Amino acid sequence: MRKVYDWNYKWAFTKEGGDVPKAIGQTWNWVNLPHTWNNIDGQDGGNDYYRGTCYYAKTFSKMDLPEAAQYYIEFQGANASADVYLNGKKLASHDGGYSTFRVNITEDIEQDNLLVVAVDNGVNDRVYPQNADFTFYGGLYRNVNLITVSESHFDLDYYGGQGIAVTPEIDGSDANIDIEVWLTNPKAGQELSYVIKAADGSVVAEGKHAADITKTTLKIENVHLWHGRKDPYLYTAEVSLIEAGEAIDAVSTRFGCRTFKIDPEKGFILNGESYPLRGVSRHQDRWGIGNALLPEHHEEDMDLICEMGATTIRLAHYQHDQYFYDLCDERGMVIWAEIPYISTHMPTGRENTISQMKELVIQNYNHPSIVVWGLSNEITMAGKSSDDLLENHNILNDMVHEMDKTRLTTIAVVSMCDIHDPYIQIPDVVSHNHYFGWYGGDTSMNGPWFDNFHKEYPNLPVGMSEYGCEALNWHTSNPKQGDYTEEYQAYYHEELIKQLYSRPYIWATHVWNMFDFGADARAEGGEDGQNHKGLVTFDRKYKKDSFYAYKAWLSDEPFVHICGKRYVDRVEDETKVTVYSNQPEVELFVNGKSLGKQTSPEHFFYFMVPNAGESVLTAVAGDCKDESFIRKVDTPNEDYILKEKGAVLNWFDITEVEGYYSLNDTMGDIMKAPLGQQLFAGMMANMGKSKDGMASMINFDDPDTMKGMMQMMGGFTVLRLMKLMSAANVSFTKEQMLELNAQLNQIKKVD
Repeated sequence: MRKVYDWNYKWAFTKEGGDVPKAIGQTWNWVNLPHTWNNIDGQDGGNDYYRGTCYYAKTFSKMDLPEAAQYYIEFQGANASADVYLNGKKLASHDGGYSTFRVNITEDIEQDNLLVVAVDNGVNDRVYPQNADFTFYGGLYRNVNLITVSESHFDLDYYGGQGIAVTPEIDGSDANIDIEVWLTNPKAGQELSYVIKAADGSVVAEGKHAADITKTTLKIENVHLWHGRKDPYLYTAEVSLIEAGEAIDAVSTRFGCRTFKIDPEKGFILNGESYPLRGVSRHQDRWGIGNALLPEHHEEDMDLICEMGATTIRLAHYQHDQYFYDLCDERGMVIWAEIPYISTHMPTGRENTISQMKELVIQNYNHPSIVVWGLSNEITMAGKSSDDLLENHNILNDMVHEMDKTRLTTIAVVSMCDIHDPYIQIPDVVSHNHYFGWYGGDTSMNGPWFDNFHKEYPNLPVGMSEYGCEALNWHTSNPKQGDYTEEYQAYYHEELIKQLYSRPYIWATHVWNMFDFGADARAEGGEDGQNHKGLVTFDRKYKKDSFYAYKAWLSDEPFVHICGKRYVDRVEDETKVTVYSNQPEVELFVNGKSLGKQTSPEHFFYFMVPNAGESVLTAVAGDCKDESFIRKVDTPNEDYILKEKGAVLNWFDITEVEGYYSLNDTMGDIMKAPLGQQLFAGMMANMGKSKDGMASMINFDDPDTMKGMMQMMGGFTVLRLMKLMSAANVSFTKEQMLELNAQLNQIKKVD
């Protein structure tokens, strides 16, 4: 009978290069798995985290192994490529850092054994991802198991799958359950025994037949449907391989019975009912831990997402841990699962997209939470789709539909991609990544953009796969786009909620991102090495105000929240205080005195509060209460103002002349003046000359790409744009920036 043994304990690890090690030497350190070598340098900025080959090694004795006919080692995640050696002999190679693969070691076991795994997260042109806004942590960062099985067993070799696929089909009040299994070394006379159990363990269907028939259909009468967060009901299918009356191997999987449809007018429909998909995207890493997560980390993430009230998660930009998919099934999350085919199409990477997609579908087929398979993300970053890119997408799309006839395909499209690009027509549904109001443009552009797309493509379901803005512990009473304050992030999400949630045809919305995450190349907001668009901080310790804006719209759990708790010292005599609640009415008290009650169908309540001395604020909504504290000060608290480390200039260092432009003006305003257009054209020409970094990914000769960039950049101040250009290897000295500011000071503003 199959047994699974935890092999996470006591591995030797080294970064020392050279030939494949023949022994564990003095340069090795002892580690337990999960493990990554980038948990610190992958989060501290500088884009200098170690990318290369490292080695893990484990010794074991044949006499210490349990008795079995076959031995497999299961790797649930080795980023990004792995070569497996036993006693110096190479047994397997695997490309793809986010999926399970297994290695049969049976024939090569000796009395004393040295297992070595060479793991490589280095740069190449064939394994995705290579260009993306997140850290590619290297390591054996998920569980490693030893699996023992009999000579005849359920398959362990085919793309890391479970050896069982369950396909429910609803038939009135019943469900027909198609079960298919895959066997290795089956023998005459063996049988397969099938059992389906309800959530309480009771048997609801069963059957048995010869093992040479690997497909069967069982019926569940009066089926209990899996209905998202309202009722995430799960059944279990168990299949045993019987020989001489005894089970010699068995597999089991949970599954759910449900129907769904994505309607271009009505959005997502679950079991015949409208079920709006409103939620978040999730990266798997954590502060100081990287991607080497434990079950409690996954559970905390799920608890926070559920508290917010989300109904959907986009699991970006790669296959996530099976433990988290299991949690999605249990909690009723509707899931977008995808592969890391991202940012830059590599003609030499086609086979890797195919193998990673096969692994994603085969390993996750039985999860009822998954409804769409993501083919790619922002893959036209460099401009129009090429013939090779189109062919790659058609191959993936056709292959997925052949492998899984029950789910749909989708893509996440970069904002500046022309909506007429033919690759947008390939999948069943599409979503777009828009940052109007952060990376240029303004918040008011989001809803009208979708209306225009929907008008032009009324039969193509469209969603919002990414939107968000960064916020750290900076504060202001006058939030502005690009200031990285918690207040602007809250305003941004208030506006996006009102625009997106009022358009039922948008099939799904996914905030970018639920949590801050590691992006070692980033140098923004005063804290390098992270993307700070999360609704919750990287360490999961602080829920930003915007978290509660979504909770007010999505959660049924009564609550009230006063925003700006970290913004205590305020200079104005009267200050705006925002309160979020899912209750119909909120009353705000200042030092016990009521400022009155407010109602708001949008769940956002705004109070003008007299600011004198020290004030305790108390918000009351039904039985819910929340408190905050503000203090009147004469001068702004410098701790609330972003002063970027190493910045050549900060916004407050720039000379401004009334009626004339400066580096603090937006590109959109400057473009209204002919002389401003000339300056802007020169800056774009400088970006086009760069051969490295972000600029190398952009086709500056493509008019459609440039049109999209122009639309996006309209909301950038020149100062912010110049700082962001440093990521594209286009840098400016302080003298150059001041000279440009002096030129802008000579250009009259145009109304």
